[in-house]
Amino acid sequence: MDYTNIIGEKIKSLRTTKEISIDELAESTGLSVEQIKRIEDNIDIPSLAPLIKIARALGVRLGTFLDDQTNEDGPVVCRKGDADDTISFSNNASDARQHMHYHSLSKAKSDRHMDPFIIDIDENGETQFSLSAHEGEEFIMVLKGKLEVEYGKKKYVLGEGDTIYYDSIVPHHVHAYGGKAARILAVVYTPIEL
Repeated sequence: MDYTNIIGEKIKSLRTTKEISIDELAESTGLSVEQIKRIEDNIDIPSLAPLIKIARALGVRLGTFLDDQTNEDGPVVCRKGDADDTISFSNNASDARQHMHYHSLSKAKSDRHMDPFIIDIDENGETQFSLSAHEGEEFIMVLKGKLEVEYGKKKYVLGEGDTIYYDSIVPHHVHAYGGKAARILAVVYTPIEL
């Protein structure tokens, strides 16, 4: 299943259930009202940073937007092939094409505090990136190809098997090095205020 078309619906449903107006959500996330409307109407696919801000403002985990109906309290095993369901993002401006494909590894786990993903990054010739920040932490391991992480004023190039762990509050951007395709394991932790 491609979750891309249900993210907006889930955001709108959660916002409505919690009786939060679009204006209030815009104010608490720093996004524009128009941007939120376009996300809720599935016109724009948000990048990860705005999605995390929306999740935090709604008091839910990031993974809530990717979850199936099944909720497990115990361990959740994700077998090879189980993570074939994807959601595709641009991790840059809202008008950028989708080039990052997220495969959730924990969507059936209820009450989790981390969201692990396998992320496939398409070839991309872009060289200018908008850094973004959000609360929380991220851990990344390069599984295939090379990755460049812009973190504050520094750049880190990672090869297969290399890892990076950082505070997401510092402006950052993750992309394949040299525009070549890459595959990474990413674990995102975002604190939730309920």
